[in-house]
Amino acid sequence: MPTDTVGSRIRYWRIRRGGMSQTVLAGLAGLSQPYISQVESGHRSIDRRSTLIAIAAALQVTVADLLDQPGDPTDPALLGAADAVPAIWAALLEISDGDRRVSTMPSEQVTVGLRDSNQRRLAADYPAMARGLPALLGEAAGHGGPILAEAAYQAATCLRHLGHRHLAVDAARIAQAAADDVDHHAWAGAARFAYVQALPVEAAGVASGVAARAMGDLQQQAADPRVRQVLGQLHLAAALRAASDGHLADADGHLVEAEREAATLGDPGSGGGFNTMCFGPTNVVLWRMAVAAEAGEYGRVIELSRTVSVDVLPIANRRQAYWMDLGRALAHSGRTDTQALAAFSRADQIAPSLFVLNPLAREAVAAMVRRARRRAVSKELRTLARRLSISTDVEPPAMGEG
Repeated sequence: MPTDTVGSRIRYWRIRRGGMSQTVLAGLAGLSQPYISQVESGHRSIDRRSTLIAIAAALQVTVADLLDQPGDPTDPALLGAADAVPAIWAALLEISDGDRRVSTMPSEQVTVGLRDSNQRRLAADYPAMARGLPALLGEAAGHGGPILAEAAYQAATCLRHLGHRHLAVDAARIAQAAADDVDHHAWAGAARFAYVQALPVEAAGVASGVAARAMGDLQQQAADPRVRQVLGQLHLAAALRAASDGHLADADGHLVEAEREAATLGDPGSGGGFNTMCFGPTNVVLWRMAVAAEAGEYGRVIELSRTVSVDVLPIANRRQAYWMDLGRALAHSGRTDTQALAAFSRADQIAPSLFVLNPLAREAVAAMVRRARRRAVSKELRTLARRLSISTDVEPPAMGEG
């Protein structure tokens, strides 16, 4: 049985669970049988984290199982990144065990390496970033403090986007310990932001609690603009996690607090602010779009998209997030697939490797392809489907109870 989409993997696990019917799965997940049928056949994509969590829980698997993360290590899209992950893991274990090697580089040279790695992070080229991280982590560990905190933060970000969340959690913990060793409050907050982001989507409640404690710890240091930027980012992360957990009022409260901070700080300019986190009014709107999408308010996503220009942000994954959320909102009804295609194409242009590695991008485009087969698959959609290894020729499976 092919399992190359979320829908096909849902069907695979449903059958593995003693031939569970779509009706039973729908009842356990709080969804409808026609919806499950449409998802399994590829006619609809799953747009909300909460839906993935509910289905995974009903099937007694993880969301990562449904998204096939971290994926096939031989996938050309990984461009050798999978080969670097064991070495990154070994470097993290060595640092955690306290057996830190003496750095062969002066701190200035390691800082240059961090800057180069961060440029790959800004471009969302995580496969290239991964290949340089084992050596960079080893050298940074010899210096400790903010240098190690930054290297470990970069590792957490890279590993999360490559689907290795358990390792990203380890890296975030190392970043926090390094920052705490020298009382660097901004880096300590950034490390906890990385930790919240790395936690699996099923752990929304845990993530919200971690974010709340981090914000409480940082309040006394809020006179530092860097700390305030991190506080704002923590509010944004907590907002999305609260929305994923069904607590929309809490999510809105965090967004309001983030807007208050952003209004006084303004957009950070071409440098992106502390740690290039890009906290400011523009980024707050992007997270509002993500929360609206999680709440199923697709019209609101489209409205918000018209109020902001993402070109001011130097970090590609935030610019891409704008076009991905807009594309998914436009694709939701199936009536504006042409506009959705334009949005997804823009997301692909901004960060090609991240787009190809994004399982939700694949799901949305696959659903558009299946809808387009009733007419004709356009050249533009065929090109995007080819980028994601989606067939445009095979007929969709039959609908109905399976």
